[in-house]
Amino acid sequence: MTWSEMQPLLSQACWDTLYMVGWSTLIAVVGGLPLGILLVLTDRGGLLQNIVANKVIGQVVNIARSMPFIILMVALMTFTRSITGTTIGREAAIVPLAIGAIPFFARLVETAVREVDGGLVEAVQSTGGNTWTIVRKVLVPEALPSLIASTTTTIVALIGYSAMAGTVGAGGLGDIAIRYGYQRFETELMWITVAILAVVISLIQFAGDFAARSLHRRGGRSGPAPKLRLLKAAEAASADVGKVA
Repeated sequence: MTWSEMQPLLSQACWDTLYMVGWSTLIAVVGGLPLGILLVLTDRGGLLQNIVANKVIGQVVNIARSMPFIILMVALMTFTRSITGTTIGREAAIVPLAIGAIPFFARLVETAVREVDGGLVEAVQSTGGNTWTIVRKVLVPEALPSLIASTTTTIVALIGYSAMAGTVGAGGLGDIAIRYGYQRFETELMWITVAILAVVISLIQFAGDFAARSLHRRGGRSGPAPKLRLLKAAEAASADVGKVA
């Protein structure tokens, strides 16, 4: 196969992969962020302590995370068809990709939020800040560098998942590698696909690491001194309380 024949295939496959990964990442962040925060808030000693709810949510997340993605895709075919009207193509692949990534991202969020300095939470509580204020003014801003790194990890994982989705007709670079590289013995095309995936992942990882480091320098746990951050958090909470009053 000549390069002129490969180019349109690879261009469309790259776009399909980015489309699937982009939408599934967005859904995973929207669904996984509140879920991860809820796991922290409902845990023992949390602001919304509810051990039963925490255990139930945790078990659901653990079960969803433990399921191999290829099996998850097959198990969700009926659900996918009910939403997209089909079980093949990039739109159909977004459903299992997003559902598989939500619990994965939620656990990363939980880990990031647990690392936030408890003194900041206590400072906001002492000024009358409620749970929503603490989440918005302390937990999310302080954990933001780690959340960026978690999002990067999720994107890289989703690229791998999307390649697996190509085995069942989802399209993308994985589909090209299977159909041409494996089934038609187009070894050169397969290795080009592998190289493209490696470059894309490297660029995403670099961008994510750069963003996380930049946030660390500007603020977060490696930024202003703890006392200064305590003061800022308390002032923000006081402002919110004043608005409510």
